[in-house]
Amino acid sequence: MFLDVVDLRVEYPIHGRQPLVAVDGVSLSLGVGESFGIVGESGCGKTSFARTVIGLQPPSGGTIRFAGKDITRMSPPQFKAYRRSVQMVFQDATDSLNPRMTVRQTLAEVLRVHHMRPPPQIGARVFELLDRVGLPHDTLDAYPREISGGQCQRVSLARCLALEPRLIIADEPVSALDVSVQARVLNLIRALQTELNLAILLISHDLVVVRNICDRVAVMYEGQFVEEGTTADVMAHPQHEYTRTLLAAVPDVARALRQRG
Repeated sequence: MFLDVVDLRVEYPIHGRQPLVAVDGVSLSLGVGESFGIVGESGCGKTSFARTVIGLQPPSGGTIRFAGKDITRMSPPQFKAYRRSVQMVFQDATDSLNPRMTVRQTLAEVLRVHHMRPPPQIGARVFELLDRVGLPHDTLDAYPREISGGQCQRVSLARCLALEPRLIIADEPVSALDVSVQARVLNLIRALQTELNLAILLISHDLVVVRNICDRVAVMYEGQFVEEGTTADVMAHPQHEYTRTLLAAVPDVARALRQRG
């Protein structure tokens, strides 16, 4: 396993009161090329977990090891390399992109700042990244406000791929998109995982999204994993009452059509 999270705890201080515990003793192991989903309702601690793993939020307890190294004990150069290897796709891609930069500028800046390519090769690499995520070349000089939400999410994925990561953390990557666009983005993520042997940590409130992407899944409730297993087993034989409640809330389209007919 190249990502090992052991007994992770995340607390937020509240002046004059006990701290708010967002993540309470969560453990997770993820291997190269694996996909793992964390599912649960808003406020259960999913995003706090993801932000802590990527290094945006310091842990209050527990350990996070990547390739055998504790990320909280890494030297600045080691942590910079870690942040290149672990990239995050955010829920609202439009907000995560600089509105004053075109698609070309956004991707070129990442390549330049992190020295991913010599300057003469940056232009060609930008074209390669666009092709990788299925964006037409005429979007290169567009600003985020000039392209669709689905295209913005593809730009976000291209920006991640520019750093040649080993793990992508996707935090509700399609919840802000129209249903008609969600499937195309999910299919792209799945194809990139297979093609590049990426590990995927998918955060979602939607069990259908997790089922389409993830090999394994954990159900999160009030900061803890209450159930974990292969996605097929958890979906077919839920053991925890909260998991059963989540599954009951998934629309059964086939049944609804039969009832209408």
